[in-house]
Amino acid sequence: MDFDFSDDQEQLRDAVRKWVDKGYDFDRRYKASKAGGFDRAAYTELAELGLCGLYISEADGGLGMGPVEGMVVMEELGRGIVLEPFAQTLIAGGVLGGYAPQAVKDAWLGKIASGEALVVLAHQERAARYRLDICHTTAAPAGAGWALTGTKSLVPAGDQADAFLVPAQANGKLALFIVERSAAGVTTQGYGTQDGGRAAEVTLANAAATLVTTEGLAALEHAVDIGIAATCAEAVGVMDKTMAITVEYMNTRKQFGVPIASFQALRHRVADMKMQQELARSMSYYASLKLNAPADERRRALARAKYQLGVAMRFVGQQAVQLHGGIAVTDEYIVSHYFKKLTQLEMSFGDTLHHLGEVSARMQDTAGVFA
Repeated sequence: MDFDFSDDQEQLRDAVRKWVDKGYDFDRRYKASKAGGFDRAAYTELAELGLCGLYISEADGGLGMGPVEGMVVMEELGRGIVLEPFAQTLIAGGVLGGYAPQAVKDAWLGKIASGEALVVLAHQERAARYRLDICHTTAAPAGAGWALTGTKSLVPAGDQADAFLVPAQANGKLALFIVERSAAGVTTQGYGTQDGGRAAEVTLANAAATLVTTEGLAALEHAVDIGIAATCAEAVGVMDKTMAITVEYMNTRKQFGVPIASFQALRHRVADMKMQQELARSMSYYASLKLNAPADERRRALARAKYQLGVAMRFVGQQAVQLHGGIAVTDEYIVSHYFKKLTQLEMSFGDTLHHLGEVSARMQDTAGVFA
C-alpha cells in the first residue's frame, strides 16, 4: 500500500502549516483562550483558506476532498493547538452531505463551506456515558417542521455556533435534526474548557428544528467516527509538537554542566515517547483510511484507533511534563497547554476505557488465541 501523500495533499499541508506558524502563534492562542476560547476571526481565516468546504462536494460549494485531506489539515491544526472547533466543521459537512435531503443541503452546505455558518454536533447528554443509543431529547411534529425538547452538554463553541446537529427521539426512533441557535426555545450557557477552548450547555424547549434524517443512529455513528478520525489526526500533530519542544528543552537545559539530553535514562524515555508517537500516527492513518468503509468495519476500526491514540496521548503528555519538571505545569509555558490539549482529546468522542470496551464488544467470534 502506498502511504506517500500526493502533491496536492502536500500543498494543502504546507498552506495550513504556514497559516499556523505565521497567523496563529502561541501569543494569539493565549489571548483567545483568556478572552473566552473562541476567535471568530481565526475561524474565518480557516474558511478563507477553503478548509471549511473540505468534506463538501463541489456541487454544493465545497472542495470535494476526503478523509486523508482532512487528516492532513487536522495534524497541522494540532501542531498549533488551534482552539476553533474545525473537526465540527468536518462532521457537519460530512453528515449533511451524506444524509440530508437536497433542500437542507442547499440551505446549509454553501454557508458552511464559506465559513458564514458554524454548525456543531450537539449529542452528549448527562446520562449517556459516551453511548450513542441513549438519548432523552424528544422531537414532536410542529406544523411543517419539528419541535425539540431536551438538554445537550459539552457542545463545542455552543454559545458561538450558528446551528446544531441534534439527535432526538421521534416516534420511538432516533432521528437527526438541525436547530438554529437563534431559534425560539434555544438557550445556551457557555464556559471555558480545560484546553482553553469553549463549550456550552444547550437547552431546547420546543425549539424549532428541521429534520435531517430519520436514520438518526446511523448518521450519529458516522458523525462521531468522523470526529474520532479528526481527533486522532489532531492528536498526532499535538504530539509531534510536544516532542519537538521537549527535545529542544533537553538540548538546552543543563545539569551538572551538560545538557540533560546526554543522560541515557532520559534518552530512553524520549525513545519510548517516539515509539508511542509513531504507533499513534499509523493508527491515525488507519482510522482515516477506514472512514468510508461499511459501518460495522468502520466502527471497529475507529474504536481501535481511538483506544491506541488514547494510550499514546496519555504517555507522551505525561512524559513531556516529567522531562521538563515543574515548569511544564505553569500556565505561562507552552508545554502545559499541549498537555491539557492531549488530556482533553483523550476524552473526546469516548475516552480510552470506553473504546477498550468497544473493541472488546466488537471482536468477532474467531478472535483470540484459539482462532
